[in-house]
Amino acid sequence: MTTTISLRMPDELLRELDSVAKTTERSRSFHIRKALEIYLGEQADLQIALDRFRDSSDPVISINEMRDKWDVYQGKPCGGLKHA
Repeated sequence: MTTTISLRMPDELLRELDSVAKTTERSRSFHIRKALEIYLGEQADLQIALDRFRDSSDPVISINEMRDKWDVYQGKPCGGLKHA
């Protein structure tokens, strides 16, 4: 199911949208929908990260601890895996 909505946007943003739509031969709606999907996914990821950061039972480790754990920057493949 789809629902029609209306929105207001600055003229410059509309010009950019129209340019992309013309170049890609896709509709304005297609690009707005894709942009919203990406934005909403990023917002969901951000909320998960914030929830984990605020959770005192979820341990936080430093970047150096992470590198040590995964052997990063020590001349070894990540996690000690061997390359074929």
